[in-house]
Amino acid sequence: MSKYIFTSESVTEGHPDKVADRISDSILDAYLEKDPTARVAAETVLKNNTVILAGEVSSSAEIDTEKVVRNAINSIGYDHEALGFDGHTAEIINLLDRQSPDIAQGVDSALEVREENGTDIGAGDQGIIFGYAVNETPELLPLPISLAHKLAYRLTEVRKNGTLPYLRPDGKTQVSVIYEDDKAVGIDTVLISTQHDEEVSQEQLRSDLIEYVIKPIIPENWLNDEVRILVNPTGRFVIGGPVGDSGLTGRKIIVDTYGGAAHHGGGAFSGKDSTKVDRSAAYAARWAAKNIVAAGLAERAEIQLAYAIGVAAPVSVYVNTFGTGVIPDEDIQAAVSEVFDFTPGGIIRELELRKPVFAQTSAYGHFGRADADFTWERTNKASALKKALQISVKTK
Repeated sequence: MSKYIFTSESVTEGHPDKVADRISDSILDAYLEKDPTARVAAETVLKNNTVILAGEVSSSAEIDTEKVVRNAINSIGYDHEALGFDGHTAEIINLLDRQSPDIAQGVDSALEVREENGTDIGAGDQGIIFGYAVNETPELLPLPISLAHKLAYRLTEVRKNGTLPYLRPDGKTQVSVIYEDDKAVGIDTVLISTQHDEEVSQEQLRSDLIEYVIKPIIPENWLNDEVRILVNPTGRFVIGGPVGDSGLTGRKIIVDTYGGAAHHGGGAFSGKDSTKVDRSAAYAARWAAKNIVAAGLAERAEIQLAYAIGVAAPVSVYVNTFGTGVIPDEDIQAAVSEVFDFTPGGIIRELELRKPVFAQTSAYGHFGRADADFTWERTNKASALKKALQISVKTK
């Protein structure tokens, strides 16, 4: 019997990297609200009470960038000077510029369009992208990242609703799950580090977090005396956010995806419109992998997509079920390629990615969410996959 412990982490929306992600995605949403075809690649850097914006935009719309940035910061809870970072007073340096025409021409008109009179947009960059799903949680996410996200979200919830008013926006969670033969059988360690007011004691913080954050999230049958619970192991976390550490868009890519349980192509999501396959194809790959598992074709599935800049169709599609597939992986792969349109234009149309819905993705994970706007979490292609495979089997 193989036994091991696997750990994943999450961070709250007040973590400096996540504040940067929220700002970048809020800028994207502001453009999409006025111009659904806007192309945006917005990066944010934070330190102390300064916000630096950089990147490229191609749009007919004009937005009030400063207002968008300040609203994003204030909505998180950095809305008074005592925290050192304040949406009302932060200095904003705007270095957003126009998108390069060399890149724009490949997106406007894909290679297939130029060579074969096709009708699709090209990929905004080259890249390799992975999607993953596993049947160990109802949302088909790995259990460690699922629990870590839920703890991080709960940490923010009890801060904002006044249950634990002494909490401040910055925070991290981490969950270590015990596996036997690749099946989750228990929890080894739960870690929460959270920013707090100076007055609260370590004893009160630990007691409150166990009662109001950990117990509502960790299954009761797994929360026993053998589980190690760590709360603010350094003993103090008063200084946080961009005052305690710098923040940068796209620096939490493993938190954003599968907690390290699956491969990652390296591309970040936030601040990028959906012509950038780093984002749109990652959503599509997750969508396809989730439908494979939802259809009962495998217990877990990973999909790799690869793209060339300016070319609409992926240069490769690869499906791996890690030996859990009920039929050979190449047959599942053929069905996936038949059922899913992985061109950027096809993904954008199928998943409705021209809408301004991305600010809400910037914390607590891009996957495993029940929000209606997370269209890539639908399992609406499961029956089509099974149908394609039945037809394939009969013709062999």
